[in-house]
Amino acid sequence: MAAGDVGDGGRRREHEMVPLAALIRRELKREKPEKTLVRFGCAAQSKKGEDCFLVKTDCQRLPGNPSSTFCVFAIFDGHNGNAAAIFARDNLLNHIIGAIPRGLGREEWLHALPRALVAGFVKTDKEFQSKGQTSGTTATFVIIDGWTITVASVGDSRCILDAQGGDVSLLTVDHRLEENAEERERVTASGGEVGRLSIVGGAEIGPLRCWPGGLCLSRSIGDMDVGEFIVPIPHVKQVKLSKTGGRLIIASDGIWDALPSEIAAKCCRGLTAELAARQVVKEALRSRGLKDDTTCIVVDVIPPNDFIEEPPSPPKDLNKLKCLGFRKKSRDSTSKLAKKLSAVGVVEELFEEGSAMLAERLGHQSSSSQIYSTLFKCAICQLDLAPCEGISVHAGSIFSTSSRPWEGPFLCADCRIKKDAMEGKRPSGVKVP
Repeated sequence: MAAGDVGDGGRRREHEMVPLAALIRRELKREKPEKTLVRFGCAAQSKKGEDCFLVKTDCQRLPGNPSSTFCVFAIFDGHNGNAAAIFARDNLLNHIIGAIPRGLGREEWLHALPRALVAGFVKTDKEFQSKGQTSGTTATFVIIDGWTITVASVGDSRCILDAQGGDVSLLTVDHRLEENAEERERVTASGGEVGRLSIVGGAEIGPLRCWPGGLCLSRSIGDMDVGEFIVPIPHVKQVKLSKTGGRLIIASDGIWDALPSEIAAKCCRGLTAELAARQVVKEALRSRGLKDDTTCIVVDVIPPNDFIEEPPSPPKDLNKLKCLGFRKKSRDSTSKLAKKLSAVGVVEELFEEGSAMLAERLGHQSSSSQIYSTLFKCAICQLDLAPCEGISVHAGSIFSTSSRPWEGPFLCADCRIKKDAMEGKRPSGVKVP
């Protein structure tokens, strides 16, 4: 078991170039940190040796500034070997951080994080596929900054939140073709075929799979042999916990095929994070046996020992939201209502998006705007671009002319080919002369 403190605060600022020392002084002097205590535990049982996990509790938004610390927890469930899982574990975090503009205050950093997660996942996938290996992996990637939790995921590993009061919420979306009708429609519309395995005599057995390749998932990192309609674009959800905190359970499908989310949360309540992770794995093995790699990370986000606050009585119209009612919140909102919601244990939903279309996930960026330091960089691989080189992510096929070619974000030629392939506009691997 390990524990650490994380705490930050932030105000909205312009994206001007500011010396690092000045940024550190500004955060220390003007911003009240969100003090939390993060405790975690990990447990695993290996069947195939294809699961990997990442735990990093000493990341810093501003190098040298302890008050800008954030934590990362991730699980990668590989298939067809562990090469993709190992590559994602070793590279994904750096690709995500590299896609966030420098010099941002905490609130703007959190605001930029969902888009950076998309860019980081796609870049990791693109780089791994260039190695020519056919392995693939799920990825469930969790970033904790103060009370704010951001989760990005592809595949069927899962992250759940067990908030104070006993309500359990799913922070990820399973990308299994058998269970996700929207993903089945997207895959077939992009040129893939979805069906079960056929055996002698014409009988169909097993779960729904994507052909060619026979993968049961619609999103993953790697899997170059199954067609690029199996995309690495993650579902992203960002929430803010109340000051009573909560528990995250992040696990591979070896857990979730054996235990419903509610049972996994219930079986380890009252235990430390380290013992809780062991208990979840134990319950999964008791229920189903060791049929797959089984990996679990339990993370408790709680107030530090010296952080004591007596919550006021909740307003009458908020009684139904006690413990875990998700409530949409504007990013710029600092209303008294938001503070009341936090005090009574309501988890605020800050952001959620699951589209597989890069244009929707990367947003809009005008070339006349000077607030982005990454204006002439590829939004995916961060390659420097000359003003005439970038191709708008909002353009149609690379062979057509965009009606608004000046509107970013922009992609380099290779990443544009990747985008077109993922959307079924070009077979995977076809190059433009």
